[in-house]
Order: sequence, then C-alpha cells, then structure tokens
Amino acid sequence: MVSVTYSSTRGGQKGLGFRQVVMAGLAEDRGLYVPDSIPTVTPEELEAWRSLCYSDLAVQVIRKFVDEDQVPLEKLTDIVTRSCAAFRSPDVTPIVNVGGHPILELFHGPTFAFKDVALQMLGNFFEYFLETGSNGGRLTILGATSGDTGSAAIYGLRGKKGVDCFILYPQGRVSEIQERQMTTVPDDNIHCVAVEGTFDDCQDIVKASFADVEFRNRVKLGAVNSINWCRVLAQTTYYYWSYLRITDNASLKGEKISCSVPTGNFGDVLAGFYSKEMGLPIDKLIVATNENDILHRFFTKGEYHRHDIAKSISPSMDICVSSNFERYLFHLAGNDATKLDSWMTNFESTGKLTIDGGELKQAQEDFLSARADTATTLAVIQEYFQKFNYVLCPHSAVGVSAIQQLKMVSPTTICLATAHEAKFPDAVKMAVDPLPQPPKQLSILWDLNIRSTPCANDLNAVQKIVESRISGGSSYLQTLMQSTKSKNAIIGGALMAAIALFLAKKR
Repeated sequence: MVSVTYSSTRGGQKGLGFRQVVMAGLAEDRGLYVPDSIPTVTPEELEAWRSLCYSDLAVQVIRKFVDEDQVPLEKLTDIVTRSCAAFRSPDVTPIVNVGGHPILELFHGPTFAFKDVALQMLGNFFEYFLETGSNGGRLTILGATSGDTGSAAIYGLRGKKGVDCFILYPQGRVSEIQERQMTTVPDDNIHCVAVEGTFDDCQDIVKASFADVEFRNRVKLGAVNSINWCRVLAQTTYYYWSYLRITDNASLKGEKISCSVPTGNFGDVLAGFYSKEMGLPIDKLIVATNENDILHRFFTKGEYHRHDIAKSISPSMDICVSSNFERYLFHLAGNDATKLDSWMTNFESTGKLTIDGGELKQAQEDFLSARADTATTLAVIQEYFQKFNYVLCPHSAVGVSAIQQLKMVSPTTICLATAHEAKFPDAVKMAVDPLPQPPKQLSILWDLNIRSTPCANDLNAVQKIVESRISGGSSYLQTLMQSTKSKNAIIGGALMAAIALFLAKKR
C-alpha cells in the first residue's frame, strides 16, 4: 500500500506526500491541501477495531492515509501513543450520557480543549520530520487563534528542537484564561503576539505571510491552524471512537450516529465529513454556530456572505470567514480546482459566494445547521446544570442547542463538548452561580508570569517581529514586553503597539 497523496484546492500543486503537506501547511497558490483519494473502511474493519484502545484505534485510522513510505508504522505508533499519553483520561476522549444523548468530552488534554487531540500529534509529527531531514531541521510556526488553538499549539510545540512558534491572537477578544494559558508558557521557543484587531485580522496576516513566498522560504514557515491537513486527519480519530463506543450498546449496533459540532473554522466538522466519506456510519453532521453564523446562512440559504464579527460569549467561534471551508467547497464543486479558484477569487474580492440549485441541495444533504444566540446558549447551560448537574462551556452549549432545535435528541446523536467550562468563567457564571471549582491546572495560571508582545494590525510589523526573534535579536523587545503576575502589566494599547511597530522596523 502507498500513502495517499495531496493536491491544492486551487490546482497549483499536485501529488504531494504527507510529509510535504504537513511541513508546508498552506499551498503556494494559497489553496488548501486535500487528499487525492479517500481510503475506505469496511464494516468488518470497524468491528475488528472495536476492542482497541484510543491510541491503537487512531493508528489504524491514520494508517489509512499514511503508510510506510511516509512514516514507518513503529514511528507512527510512537507518535500517536505519546500524543495520547498527554491526556488526563485513559479513554482520551470519554463519552458521557446526559439529557438523553451522548456527549463526547474533548477537553481532557493539556489545555482543556478539543484542539489538543490534533495539536499534540502535529507537534510530534513536526519533531519527527525535522529530525529526519525536513527543512534542514528548522521550522517557524505562525498561527492565529480565536482562543483555543493558540494554547493547544503552544503546549504541543513548547521545547521542540528546531521549532519557533509564533501565535497571533486578537487583543481583548479571547477569555482571560485562554490568554494566560498562552502567555504563561516560559519556553524560549514560544512567542505570543497580541494583535489590535479581530481573529479574522490575525488569520489574514497568517495567510498573507504564507502567500509571501520570499518571507515564507526565508523563515521556513509552517502552520498549526486547521489549514494544516494533519489537524483534520487527527480529528477524524474521535469520530471513529464515538461510533464504536455508542454502538457498544447491543441495542444500538448497526445504527448510524449523528454528530453536532460547535463550528467556527470548520475543521472539526470537516473531519466528520471525511470520516463519513471513508465509510463510517454517520447519518447527519450538524454545523452549530453562534451569532457569527456565516455557515448557517450558507447551509440554509446558500449564502456564504462575509459580515462583521459580533463579539459573543463563545469567542472561539467568533469567526466570519471559516478558513477550512475551502476544502469542503472544493468537493462541492466536484473536485474542480478551476471552479473552486473562481469561487474563492470572487469571494475574496466581494465578500460573497452564493450557490443554489443542485449545489445547495447537495450541501444540505451533507450538513444540517442551527444557530444559537447568547440568550439561547445561556438557557442551555442553565438547563443542563439544573436538571443534570452537568456544566457545558458556551461553545458546547451551542452544539446541544442545535440538536434541541432540530429535534434530534437521541442516544445516537452525539454532541461534541469542545472545551472545559472553567475556561470561560465570565460566560458560564451568567447561568451557573456559584461556579464549580476550576481544575488546579487552570487556577494556578493566576500565579504565573506572563509574556506577550502587542502589535499593530499590520503584516509588515508581524513579519519583522518574527524575523527579529528567530535571528536572536529579541532580547530588548522581549525584555520590554516581559510582565509580572498582573495582566495589567502587559504592555497594551495603541501607544505600545506603535512602539512595537517602530522597534520591529528599526531592526
């Protein structure tokens, strides 16, 4: 068996191997890498996997895409096993039954968020590829976060030899705990940058940096956002785990499952889509959105129209353009790179993409969707606490609201709980008071020093900071940005952002 190869959604690069697409992140033509073929999983294979632990199951799923020519089985097993060992639960992603339906708890990793599953694996894949000759042993990660990706990437990459990790986050638009999870990590290879803007601004800077071929090659740029195919592939593993655990119940054997997924950048639910395409018995995939509902508008009306971001209590979903959505659009376009490129070029210039007819019908067959505003989200959090003594984070509550709205509450409809509620105390406290005691790993964050570099919403400023740090010229700027235990000691505001820009240009 030979590993699956990958091509850009926009047609500029074709037939690349797993190692190449993981190290590159984004294609040179600004497209995303998609598999050239989808491997299949038979019912007999699924049944044979039923008795496997999570890490062994994950190896079997990933092995469908990654064979010996890319990663030897012994090394793949080591990478996945070490990644899963970072989780507090022996099941990695345990399932609990609450309110008449299962909940997949994806928050038992180092940063209490679903992104730990993929980013622990991605960090270990990076380490292996660098050790075996990729990029001359050096990699500069540039990522954008709306809250959880940043800390999960940092915990997956901290201390990794040959890697410098730069995480851009929108200043004042992530929860305080999310910010502290990022900025309290002391490792020298970790660099947090607070951008004056929104998550989409941060994401645009990352994409523009990848499109700048000279900069990209000079700093050996790589990606940790869900534009990196490895993220999506790793996340397919818990869809298989969910199916097998739900159908362990003899009365549910042979049933299909449905999955409700709190959705921002579309990577998590896309992993479910690929799992279904491989043959996993999934009935419905539900895209659950908050007030920033571009995806809900697309799946109900065919309108992928960019609007301004509305700040919500579920900040990780405060996204107006879903970077991973391009992969699905490619498949919706019949795997036609020319058509997809035309769609995306028009969207990038007008902020609008509209489909109808057969394409809209196909999209609605592939996905259901629902939208939950703040009042609805808080009502669900309160309901589950009062009735079931179970506390949902505001993102997970959006997923539960979706199955309530669609009347799909059942033992075979699983809601993905994407984060621990203690990461969002200000939001949860509006529905649950007093709050449960937070995990020790989160409560100690208030006693740790923090480091963050403020920066203007400016591509050149960010790139200068990156080049300054990786060239070893960071001492003065980093000392300037060093803080003590108080969040107020972070140098912030327009004045300090201007200073950062000045210093970056001076270098």
